[in-house]
Amino acid sequence: MTVDSPHTTPRVTAQAAGQGGFTPVERLEGATPVLDPLAALRSDSDPATDVYLTGTVFLDIILTGLDSAPVRGTESWARGMGSSPGGIANMATALARLGLRTSLAAAFGDDMYGEYCWESLSRGEGIDLSLSRTVPGWHSPVTVSMAYEGERTMVSHGHEAPPPEEPAPECPPPARACVALLVPGKQEEWIATAARRGSRVFADVGWDDTGRWDPADLADLEHCEAFLPNAEEAMRYTRTDCPRAAAHALADKVPLAVVTMGERGAYAVDGRTGECAEVPAIVVEALDPTGAGDVFVAGFVTGTLAEWPLADRLAFAGLTAALSVQEFGGSLSAPGWVEIAAWWQHVRAYNDQSAVTLRRYAFLDGLLPAAPRPWPLRRAVPTLGFRHP
Repeated sequence: MTVDSPHTTPRVTAQAAGQGGFTPVERLEGATPVLDPLAALRSDSDPATDVYLTGTVFLDIILTGLDSAPVRGTESWARGMGSSPGGIANMATALARLGLRTSLAAAFGDDMYGEYCWESLSRGEGIDLSLSRTVPGWHSPVTVSMAYEGERTMVSHGHEAPPPEEPAPECPPPARACVALLVPGKQEEWIATAARRGSRVFADVGWDDTGRWDPADLADLEHCEAFLPNAEEAMRYTRTDCPRAAAHALADKVPLAVVTMGERGAYAVDGRTGECAEVPAIVVEALDPTGAGDVFVAGFVTGTLAEWPLADRLAFAGLTAALSVQEFGGSLSAPGWVEIAAWWQHVRAYNDQSAVTLRRYAFLDGLLPAAPRPWPLRRAVPTLGFRHP
């Protein structure tokens, strides 16, 4: 993968799928019509939530089309700009657009940025924010992301939200799965609680600013089903010099280890069965790589909950991430099923992907809707100020 209003809104229903046991999911008008990948597995005893997440929501401002990194003492002009919810909103949006019932617990500022992010996620994407809160007098965290030459530089500003006066009831809620961002040296009680209640925990990790890279600092891995670091993180934690070797070493600590390798694709090891899988990256023209890793995790979680084979899950995750880098932003760039279907129709009609790729993604034939894209997804726009009649 190359990674680059409080008005009553009528409801609409997505078009039915042609194959694969999918059922339509009702969404708010203007949101993505998606299909339910878990339809064949659902029962009356299932929890209302498919995936629970918690974290910080940023307002992302993305600048693209820079010829180079900004130089001290100079002014640079960007040829493109977009704004969208960011941070944990990236993964929540990606999950919701793939049809999973997503619950997000986060703090939102009571400024215009916070209002925009809340409405985009709740009304626009159908994400359950009943466990989230608006904090009076707290301004929204902001990240400015600058994309150039396939790379990006980010500058962020924000303050930690004050703790809630009372904890939210039943948080985390019963859920099929949870996604956790592990912080080296810090344990989160909710992760153990979720695992104890039967949720499957998928873990990602950020860069270790301490430089320790000590696996003992990731104590919450014992509660996780899967761990999805990038190659550099995986090799540092395992003291190896090969992403594949790192994945095998991590499989001794967590049932499923997935290592993303950027343009070289991804590699996974199932420590319970010994199964390994590797898929190449999808080559696309990248506009903005923001959030591609989050979209990858969302795609992998979707395939895992739907009980697909390991290689199909890995391929699907890479595909969704690749499609996301062709749009601005980390959340509103996430693809929905109709966009995935459009890509599959395109690559079968045009000779711009290899025969190996076509064979690798043949499993999509039994999953995707045959209908064309009914209406466009919401996308990042340069400003938040426009008011439409």
